[in-house]
Amino acid sequence: MPGRRSQGAHPVRPLPVSGSAPRSYAGCMLARRRRGYFWMMGGCILLFVSAWGFVRLWSVPAAVGMCVVAMVIPPVAAMVANRRGPDDRWWDDPSGDPKSDEWWDELDGKKRRP
Repeated sequence: MPGRRSQGAHPVRPLPVSGSAPRSYAGCMLARRRRGYFWMMGGCILLFVSAWGFVRLWSVPAAVGMCVVAMVIPPVAAMVANRRGPDDRWWDDPSGDPKSDEWWDELDGKKRRP
């Protein structure tokens, strides 16, 4: 529910209304990361399938090598998809709720009480 707090301390943000404009960073930056992730994962699947589909007929060591390369791609793809862009909101950025922001700043030691 909008306005209610989840089990954690961060407030739950309401979902955007269908007629409202999306946040500025969510469009281009997220699409670029998603596209990169799917290209890398597609390459991983292509390497794996081609290694055991037909490369193994000519060279088993080459097929194993292709699988080792395919094994490294998913963690790299996850890092690409989840990296923070220059305009992305980070976990410790202000949420807009002054009470919550004050509480988190105090908890993190950013604003120490005298």
